[in-house]
Amino acid sequence: MEPILWFGWFRADIIAEYAELFWRGLQMTIAVTLICIVQGTCLGLAIGMARVAEARHAPARQLCKYLLRWPSTVYVSFFRGTPLFVQILLIHFAVLPLFINPADGLLISGDTARSIKQNYGAFVSGIVALTLNAGAYISEIFRAGIQSIDKGQVEASRSLGMSFRRTMFHVVLPQAFRRMLPPLGNNAISLLKDSSLISAIGLAELAYAARTVAGAYSRYWEPYLTISLMYWMLTLGLAYGIKKLETRYGRGDSR
Repeated sequence: MEPILWFGWFRADIIAEYAELFWRGLQMTIAVTLICIVQGTCLGLAIGMARVAEARHAPARQLCKYLLRWPSTVYVSFFRGTPLFVQILLIHFAVLPLFINPADGLLISGDTARSIKQNYGAFVSGIVALTLNAGAYISEIFRAGIQSIDKGQVEASRSLGMSFRRTMFHVVLPQAFRRMLPPLGNNAISLLKDSSLISAIGLAELAYAARTVAGAYSRYWEPYLTISLMYWMLTLGLAYGIKKLETRYGRGDSR
């Protein structure tokens, strides 16, 4: 009989037995967070630019209003106004089967759809839900950052013949990025912690690993304290990286 390792009230042997499960959960959490940060930032940039899109001439102004600003406003309002947990369940059990279904999927059907749902269903649903949610919040960061730049610079660029897109990427965004770094960093940290919600649909990340261990031993201190420390370390590491970025790119914005 193997000896039981005790550290006061903490049974380290439980964590040692399921170390591989925690390790795989940590890898999945990091992968999901990084993917959603990148995709959410790209989506947020697109939505943020759509919310402030402008055109010079009357027909184009109406198109910007009805095809860009209004749809993007509704998107942001929905994903900021509903719980992330509900969004995950909605996408996993309603939206994903609509597009990926062995019988009649709109995008993928047949054996390929069955394989994706069985092997990657929770992963795809989690990535989509977190990306859409993060995109809504990040779009507000980009919108606020863009609007914080003096309008005179935008008007001067447009008077020189620069398009809206060139004005954004060459004049506005390089200046706004320094101001957006702190809220973008906070959003990345929130995204890391929110990734634990995906365990509800069966994705084997850290929270799922802790629930599995807790169910096997009916002990909760060990698994949940372990993943709490792991999340804490990840958060500290992410915060440190963001601080270094702020130090490097934020110097030019000092006043």
